[in-house]
Amino acid sequence: MSSEQHQRAFRLVIEEALNKGNYDVLDGLFAPDYAEHQFGLKTTVEGMKEDFAFLRRAFPDLHMTIDDMIANDDTVWGRMTARGTNLGPFMGPPTGKRMEITVIDILRFADGLIVDHWGSPDRFAAMAQLGLLPRPQ
Repeated sequence: MSSEQHQRAFRLVIEEALNKGNYDVLDGLFAPDYAEHQFGLKTTVEGMKEDFAFLRRAFPDLHMTIDDMIANDDTVWGRMTARGTNLGPFMGPPTGKRMEITVIDILRFADGLIVDHWGSPDRFAAMAQLGLLPRPQ
């Protein structure tokens, strides 16, 4: 699989599965024993579908824009901007507030399938924008 094919797979995960809720595209992209390295996420493709569905319930207008993507051999790195309005439960009751955060994702491929995922969403910025952090006295 080429770097271009890896980038296409990365785009499918973000643009089809996460942004549009078309979770079926995930079935052919991940190795059955892929390793999830992002804290708090489930470790199976079915679990990923559940995690994505949870985010889309919490932020019905959730949209992730790929700002930068770099591929090298078996690895793709992406820097994205996630935007959404908190209208469903997320770390408590919905706040109705909008967030815009940076997300960094890394996918590693073997034999044409995703075998590793590392993700780093700016959770602190999300919590601050949603009003989930205590205010200083």
